Amino acid sequence: MRRKDREVLDEVKIDEIIKNCDCCRLGFYDKENDEVYIVPLNFGYSNKENKRFFYFHGAKEGRKINLISKTEKITFEMDTNHELIVGKMACNYSERYQCIMGRGLISFVEDKEEKVTALNEIMFQSTGKKDWEFAEPMLNAVAIFKVEVTSISCKERV
Repeated sequence: MRRKDREVLDEVKIDEIIKNCDCCRLGFYDKENDEVYIVPLNFGYSNKENKRFFYFHGAKEGRKINLISKTEKITFEMDTNHELIVGKMACNYSERYQCIMGRGLISFVEDKEEKVTALNEIMFQSTGKKDWEFAEPMLNAVAIFKVEVTSISCKERV
């Protein structure tokens, strides 16, 4: 990281910043089309015993699902707390922000209990509420996938 003065290393603070985010962008390398594909998604988050997981859901078909089927490596980015810093001239303007970037291993969630956990984490990230109930037909209709974080970095300007 070039700006070490903006690097966040405190694990608790990193978790707080993640909890303030409402969108996680996943980046895939689409080898077949020789391009990078980035998709913004709502997400759930879990950090247990210093193992971080992001959970996602979506349709069972489409480009994202095809790419997940072909790779296990993923990159991600999320950001929050944007605020314009006004300057006297254009070059003096800046922005306050907090951002998270990282890499991980992506996989489909097939286990019913883990699906329920994943959907509860997704709902918690959006609503602050857990203990939702999910009908069996809904669990079967949605694709659920997770990213096990292998590296993470955090940066802020506050």
